Amino acid sequence: MRVSYLGPALPGHDHPAIEDLDVRRLPPSCYLVEVGEDAGVDGEIIEGDVLVIDEARPVQHGDLVAVQGEDSLRLCRSHRIGGRFRLMQTAGPQESTWARQSDLRGVVVNQARVS
Repeated sequence: MRVSYLGPALPGHDHPAIEDLDVRRLPPSCYLVEVGEDAGVDGEIIEGDVLVIDEARPVQHGDLVAVQGEDSLRLCRSHRIGGRFRLMQTAGPQESTWARQSDLRGVVVNQARVS
């Protein structure tokens, strides 16, 4: 699923989903993304959710990760196999791609939703 970059996780963001999120407690390696409409409105992650992604956190098996696609930032589930990762899409066709640690843009560490 596609996500849109909102910027670094710093105080001053006016997105309604992060009103209750204390961004001052997050490490400086974190940034915010908003989940796109291809996520739909049913499931663990839905359209409009704001995710906190930590660029410094090492990717592990089963993590939700951000990866730079050809035209956009995408969210995938990681499956570690040896020194590489097989990335499974979180929405749409269940296609997978191979990636190295250097291809990944961070691990999702928090999720916020407009109530």
